[in-house]
Amino acid sequence: MDGIHDLGGMHGFGPIEVEVDAPLFKEAWQARTHVITGLARGRLGLKIDKFRHSIERLDALTYLGAGYYGRWLASLEQLLVEEGILEASELVERSRALAAGEPLTPSSATGGKIEAKRGGGGTAFREVAQQPRFEPGTAVRARNMHPSGHTRLPGYAKGKQGAVAAIYPACVFPDTNAHDLGENPQHLYSVRFSGEELWGNDAEAQSQIYLDLFESYLEPSHE
Repeated sequence: MDGIHDLGGMHGFGPIEVEVDAPLFKEAWQARTHVITGLARGRLGLKIDKFRHSIERLDALTYLGAGYYGRWLASLEQLLVEEGILEASELVERSRALAAGEPLTPSSATGGKIEAKRGGGGTAFREVAQQPRFEPGTAVRARNMHPSGHTRLPGYAKGKQGAVAAIYPACVFPDTNAHDLGENPQHLYSVRFSGEELWGNDAEAQSQIYLDLFESYLEPSHE
């Protein structure tokens, strides 16, 4: 989907600041959020694609202002309500109690919902009968597509020409898996783009960018 999450190539956000020797987590709540999200996804079988799409659906102010782990937390809260694990009112009440320093007690009802939804993880690799449509070296173009749901095709690559650099094992297709529409596995490619093709004259000279793109994102290029 098109949204504020697809920042690549947008102007006005300034340079990327690289912190040398920065700690993995700057604050304790970030570490807790990382662990809780992993546990929740594992126990509930929440698909990584559904989690990513939940982040994409955050409002622009939350997305830009919450920071990396703030987006994780907001996304997880959103999913837990949508999956029927928590009521929105429960989140409000527990946030109030936490801010007031009141003790929090586990909910037996919530525990039962978690057990009912317990799921598994596993790899995203799959076997498919079809042979890859493209071979290494094939000139391809990323489709100029604008789906309303989840997609792993970045906006800055849409309509751009590149070449297949490598073929990966077939994988679960995120665009349908995020919406419980089936895994629909397909071939995945590493596609090489020149910096000039993606960024124009502002690109670093002789730069190359490799993107992992699904077969349905690509079409033959005859240029």
